[in-house]
Amino acid sequence: MALNADANFISASSKDEALPVFKIGERVKLTQEIKNDGTYYGLERGEVVIAPPATGFIRHIGDFLQTIRIYDVDFFKEGKVVGCREFEIESVDDEFSDVEDELNWLKEHRKSGKGGSA
Repeated sequence: MALNADANFISASSKDEALPVFKIGERVKLTQEIKNDGTYYGLERGEVVIAPPATGFIRHIGDFLQTIRIYDVDFFKEGKVVGCREFEIESVDDEFSDVEDELNWLKEHRKSGKGGSA
């Protein structure tokens, strides 16, 4: 952690903005492959967890070692929740309703017999 004497606060990682760029519930898309750093269960270290142009929704905003902001992104179509950094995702500004899009996916998933009754 770096102490900024002028502002009298502890700064985050140099790759993160001072305040979160994205908000919970916001739709985002991947800008680069996310590889397993050893924290994603079931895949070998270095194996691709998820790749662009996957889209998902911010579920939680946390931090790692109190300096690196991590966004838990629910890539619901792929069935994965993956921790992403700010530089790995970007906001998706489209005309679709986020809730409507997710509900439509859930309905289709249920029709396929993988998610219970419709």
